Amino acid sequence: MSIRQAPPRDDAPSSAAAQYLTFILADGVYAMDITSVREIIQPSPLTPVPLMPSFVRGVINLRGAVVPVIDLQARLGKPPAVQGKKTCIVIFQAEREGDTLALGLLVDAVSEVLDIPAQEIEPPPPFGTTIQREFILGMGKVKGRFVIILDPAKALDVDEMAALATPGAPPGSPA
Repeated sequence: MSIRQAPPRDDAPSSAAAQYLTFILADGVYAMDITSVREIIQPSPLTPVPLMPSFVRGVINLRGAVVPVIDLQARLGKPPAVQGKKTCIVIFQAEREGDTLALGLLVDAVSEVLDIPAQEIEPPPPFGTTIQREFILGMGKVKGRFVIILDPAKALDVDEMAALATPGAPPGSPA
């Protein structure tokens, strides 16, 4: 079962534009629908968990809850992120088999929240991106540049990530 984004809030204005949280990874600007973001926190000590894929940095204690932290850069097939002064963890809300769970996404820096009208979002390019195409929901055009809008249901599929942690994971999968 894959994760689903939280449904839009009833108090959200009805318009063709959606709000996206933009953040920086080493090679560019990425975005994610703001409705799936719970909060943004400073990095805290991580507890490594054995037999996890390399992009799972460990878990943190967030007000008594165990929250896995995913190195988003490594999850997207890039070298692992190096923590800097602006590094933060975006707490993302996901659903798995009817349960709501939190995942932490390690990013280089959070940029801003942008309104991107639907007509300013192009489909992912058929080739030429440095990350798996199915992880990309679209390419948002903002102030003359493109922002890669991630599809959390694909890029952060809890079941797929759990399968990568099992000894029988397919060869060549990022682990």
